[in-house]
Amino acid sequence: MTDQDNELNKNSSELLNDILRNLSEGVIVVKPGGTISFVNPMALQILGMVEKDILMKKFAECFLDQPNNSEFAESFMDAIYQRSAGHESIISYFRNGERIKLRLVTTYLKTEDGKRYGIIGVFSDLSGLSQLENAMHAAERIGQLNRDLNSRNELLSKTFGRYLSDTIVNELLETNDGLSIGGKNRLITILMSDLRGFTALCEQIPPDSLIEMVNHYLSTMIDIIESHNGTIIEIMGDGILAIFGAPGVNENHAADAVAAALQMQSTMPEINKWNSEHDFPFLQMGIGINSGEAIVGNIGSKRRSRFNVIGSEVNLCGRIESYSVDGQVLITSSTKELCKARLSVSGKMTVHPKGIENDLVLYEISKIGEPYNITGRSEKIHLRPLKEPIPICFYRIDEKHESEKPCFGGLTELGANAVILDTPLDLSEYDNISLLIGERVSCKVMEKTDKGYLLRLTAISIHYMKLLEEHNILKGSDTILKGNRYEYF
Repeated sequence: MTDQDNELNKNSSELLNDILRNLSEGVIVVKPGGTISFVNPMALQILGMVEKDILMKKFAECFLDQPNNSEFAESFMDAIYQRSAGHESIISYFRNGERIKLRLVTTYLKTEDGKRYGIIGVFSDLSGLSQLENAMHAAERIGQLNRDLNSRNELLSKTFGRYLSDTIVNELLETNDGLSIGGKNRLITILMSDLRGFTALCEQIPPDSLIEMVNHYLSTMIDIIESHNGTIIEIMGDGILAIFGAPGVNENHAADAVAAALQMQSTMPEINKWNSEHDFPFLQMGIGINSGEAIVGNIGSKRRSRFNVIGSEVNLCGRIESYSVDGQVLITSSTKELCKARLSVSGKMTVHPKGIENDLVLYEISKIGEPYNITGRSEKIHLRPLKEPIPICFYRIDEKHESEKPCFGGLTELGANAVILDTPLDLSEYDNISLLIGERVSCKVMEKTDKGYLLRLTAISIHYMKLLEEHNILKGSDTILKGNRYEYF
């Protein structure tokens, strides 16, 4: 990774401040009402002013009463009244009695839908050009300044687009306290997704291949979330935390979140087809969704902060996501009640998350109606009984920590994505365990049947796939072994 890449990975708010603070051009942002909402240090230096005399003051008060600087004021007023794409001019400016030359570019700030929300002026001191005797050299110098300014604008655009959603950028620029520390209590919908058995996958493929695979997966999922008005808060390795309903107001935040989740699940076959073509492992994803009030805003300190969401509802969403298995979209009652679109519920479960006093009812959603009309996917379970049980050792997993005490039982039925475990021990629904089949195979207890416990596999090892081959389970199945990896079609 290059030094530039490391720089781009800095916290987004800190990166924004660093870029604006170190610009060699002055920057002023004027809101539609005429208030100066932003001014950087270079602007103050060029204009010979101090921040308290200009920031959050009316533009007219600061400059129209200066008759010597009418050119500077008129350039901004032209942008306001002529409403053209932008203005560029070389003007005179008097700073503490000294006459200097400024190159000034003014243009409108616009949202994606074309709505204007301010005017930005970018200017640089050209006084040094008067010392150039050759007019051609001066023209070349101006051209270089133009190229430098365009490069910086492009860097800002790419940086914001890469690390901040458009809604967050607008929030930072449009509001007086956009960059201030603090948050607001908002009714939102939270979505969390996670790849099942990702830790085990990390041990199977080289780091470069792993990054390529994860980047392809995340790129697809992020596009889907943002297309449904979601805001990416954090990417946690293979996991995604997104919110709907903030920072922009969205009355359909619950339905948008469910629609995004179903489309994410329905896209997984395409993801895994791409993985197969590149000899990458099969990926499994679970999604949890919850709605409620949470604090949204810039969380941290003045030196380091980021746009974030915090609160008990966020923590609860993480618990919900942990109950999901591959292909599932689990939502809470609060999300179901807020969802204005028709939902198809394919399952219902009652869970008991730690730290929650009352039982929690979760709904598995398979489809959302108008205006979305999106159907998710469901992984069918096909099991084949064995003539003789396979003795097995397994371990309980509590809060992602595996118990050191081994447990014993027998596998009586096998399938591509599930098994039946017969054991005298009492297991609870949604318990996480790992089966020792050459290496650890992660599973989740789905229900207790008269034949034993039905386990859904949340991570599949090569050893398990070979076990299926040995017992001819793969014949007639939709699962095949490719090389030393596995894939589904």
